[in-house]
Amino acid sequence: MRATVIVDNIAAETLKGEWGLCIYIEYTDRKVLLDAGSSKLFVENAEKLGLSLKDIDYGVLSHAHYDHGNGMIPFFKINDKAKFYLRDACGENCYAKKWIFRKYIGIPRGILTEYKDRIVPVAGDCTIAEGIYLVPHKTPGLSAMGQREKMYLKGRDGWRPDDFSHEQSLVFDSPQGLIIFNSCSHGGADHIIREVCDTFPDKKAYALIGGFHLFNKPREEVLSLARRIKDTGIQTVYTGHCTGNQAFGILKNVLGEKVQKLKTGLVMDF
Repeated sequence: MRATVIVDNIAAETLKGEWGLCIYIEYTDRKVLLDAGSSKLFVENAEKLGLSLKDIDYGVLSHAHYDHGNGMIPFFKINDKAKFYLRDACGENCYAKKWIFRKYIGIPRGILTEYKDRIVPVAGDCTIAEGIYLVPHKTPGLSAMGQREKMYLKGRDGWRPDDFSHEQSLVFDSPQGLIIFNSCSHGGADHIIREVCDTFPDKKAYALIGGFHLFNKPREEVLSLARRIKDTGIQTVYTGHCTGNQAFGILKNVLGEKVQKLKTGLVMDF
C-alpha cells in the first residue's frame, strides 16, 4: 500500500501547507481519502501530485474538527461517488474554550444535513472493504483529556468536555502488520495502538501515522508518551500536524529511526 500526504502543516517544494491534514491512500485496488484539510488546498496539491480525487472510492473523517473536515464539501463537488465515513457521534458541536469564550472548531455547519446522502455514520467497529477497518476509541475516561485541552461539545443540556467519541482510527491489514492512521490522536497515541491491538488480537500493529496533539504539552509529558509508544513494540511511526517540532525532537530521541516526520508530499510505502 502507498499513502501520500496531500496536506500537512509543513510545505514542500511547490506544495503548500496549512494547519490541517489530508492523506491519499492506495490499498490493493481501492483508493481512500483520509480527511480533507481545512480548506480547498488539498485539491490544488492533489493536482500537482498527479492524484485524481475523482477516483477516490471511500472518504474517511478522522474526527469532527474543521482542520480535517472543511475540505469535504469541495471533495463532494469533485467526486460524485465516494461515501464519507464518520463516527455516528459526529455532530456540528465541537468548540474550544479560551477564558470565558468558546470558538466553534467543528465541521462545516449544515454539512450533515445537506450531504446526508454522501455521509455514512458508523457505530462500533466497521469494515469498509476487505482489509480496511474503522475502530473507535474504547478507552474510558477520555473526557478528562477533553477538559484539559479545553475542548467541549455543545448539547441540548449544555456544555460537556469532549470525550472524542467522534474520533476514529483508520486501519489497514498488511503482510507487515496493521497500519493505523489517527489524524490527531486526541485519545492518546499509546491508547490508540492498544485499542487497535485489542480489536485484532491475532494481529500485530506495525505502523502508526498521524498527529499526536503534543504541540502544547510539556517536555516530561511528551517524554513519558514516547516511552509508552516504544513499549507497545510499534515498528514505524510517522507524525506531524499537531505534534509540533519540539515534541517531535523528543520522540526522535526516544524512538530513533522508528519515527519520521510527516510533511506535504511525503510518500509512505508499506
